[in-house]
Amino acid sequence: MTQNKIKIAHTKYPVIDLIKNRFSPYSFIDREISDEELNTIIEAGSWAFSSSNLQPWRLIVAKRGTPKFLQIWECLSEGNKIWAQNASALIVSIAISIIDNQPEKINAWAEHDLGAFNAMMILQAVTMGIIAHPMGGFSDKKIVETFKLSNELKPITVIAIGYLDEPDKTLEPFKTRDLTPRTRKEINEIIIN
Repeated sequence: MTQNKIKIAHTKYPVIDLIKNRFSPYSFIDREISDEELNTIIEAGSWAFSSSNLQPWRLIVAKRGTPKFLQIWECLSEGNKIWAQNASALIVSIAISIIDNQPEKINAWAEHDLGAFNAMMILQAVTMGIIAHPMGGFSDKKIVETFKLSNELKPITVIAIGYLDEPDKTLEPFKTRDLTPRTRKEINEIIIN
């Protein structure tokens, strides 16, 4: 399946194709992702910038068909469960909120750096013909309880990863979302003068 042309971003300035082609689809084909592909995507993320090179990220990674995948899936919101069940893998992206295991030393940039990590992973996936859909619709409390995470580990997002399927196979309202052109605010709306 090739990407639906309607989802390619139409930009005012010459943004690179890698960024223009990235989007967060809901339609995943039933195809396994290899350990090598997952490891490549994760290693790409590990090269993201991070304050003082603390690399404040940790992951829970699960391929579809495994008990861990089901555990993550059960933590998703009901709406996300509908389509995310078809992903090849689910990744819980976690920020480490303290420095050097010292509770009094807070890493104020941990979530920022984790966002960069996630972006690098997702862009690497795009180069491999793999799609990724990050989501905030999940219970962080349930993730913490299920995986017995310590207090300094904060789940920030769950990312569904896999291969693009035809959007017509997706249920509503996700089908319409996959078939609607992407938009962004104009840069003059985001720059503070």
